[in-house]
Order: sequence, then C-alpha cells, then structure tokens
Amino acid sequence: MQYKKLGGTGLLVSEICLGTMTFGGKGDIWTKVGSLGQTEADAILGRALDAGINFLDTANMYTKGHSEKIIGDFMRAKGAHQICRDRTVIATKFCANMFNGDPNAGGASRKAILDQLHHSLRRLQTDYIDLYWMHFWDDLTPIDETMRALDDLVTSGKVRYIGLSDTPAWKCAQAQTLASFRGYAPIIALQIEYSLAERTVENELLPMARE
Repeated sequence: MQYKKLGGTGLLVSEICLGTMTFGGKGDIWTKVGSLGQTEADAILGRALDAGINFLDTANMYTKGHSEKIIGDFMRAKGAHQICRDRTVIATKFCANMFNGDPNAGGASRKAILDQLHHSLRRLQTDYIDLYWMHFWDDLTPIDETMRALDDLVTSGKVRYIGLSDTPAWKCAQAQTLASFRGYAPIIALQIEYSLAERTVENELLPMARE
C-alpha cells in the first residue's frame, strides 16, 4: 500500500480509502443497492486493514447511522481496541438531519454540529474523529459560525482535521480565507465526485484546491 499526505498536513493516508456507505442498510436508498450486515462488513474491514488501508470514510446519514455503528462495533471487538483505532484514520460527516421534526437536528450551525458530533462519537465508540467533513453546504448558516464551531472542536481534540464535501468552489474559498484571517483550523481536503463521466470539478474546484 502507498501512503500520501492529506492536503497540506502531515497526516498520511492510504491511496485507497474504504467507503462504508452500504454498511448497514436501514434506509430506502441503500436497500435498493444492497446492504451489508455486521458479519460481512467485519470481513471487509479486516481485509482492508490487513492490506494496509488505514483510511475509512462514513457519514452520520449512511444507513441512518448504522454504518458508523458497524465500524464502532468492529473496532471494539478487536483485541487491542485502542491500537486498532489509533492506527486508523476515520472520516465521518455532518449536516444531514437525522431526526424528522427537529429543524436543528441537521445543518451546520453550532448547535447542530455539536449534537451531530456527539451522536457520531457514540456510534463509532471513540472519543475523537480524525477527519470531519461538512457533507454539503448549509446556506442558512453563516460560514463564520460553522468554521468557528469546527475550530473549537479541533482545539478541544474531539476532531483532528476538517474538510468539505459537495460545496461550491466560491464557498470553499470563502471558508478557507475566513479561517486564515481568523486563525481558525484550515480546511485540509475536499470530497467531490470525479470520474471520466463527471469532470465538472476541473473547472473550478481543482484549480481552487491547487491555489
């Protein structure tokens, strides 16, 4: 396995990141494409770690939190739990509303971020997240509020690094400029769709990331 620094940090991650969107299967989207229970997921996680993959990606909304719980149960079941956890870079996401009827249960406000992190830590059975992604742009919340809340989490040690997913380039640039000006923890990575079929990121997001 080859490892690369993530963004401008010293964090080394495997070139292959294991996505866990189908771990679980308690949501309509995932039951249509297939889902994996704990036994199947444990086998995949075990083979991935044995192959040198140290980078796992999940989200609070993946199978309504079951994906995070499966990863947490796997880590807890390992004999040397803390060693296994500390050798693994776990990324998860916030923004999706997990509780219908509560307008503050999702989004990127300070309250929403702190509540979502609490539940993700509980499901993952860990006391910190290596990389915390904003899953998508919350246009109702000032980006200063979001970045300040995330900086507080990095300062507290509950989050190591922050990243953005599915966010327009101008908003990413605004957030990063604000972080630099205020002295907040910087954005270190973007998670975006990029393939031979989907190359629109070449127009703005990739040039922005290089800058």
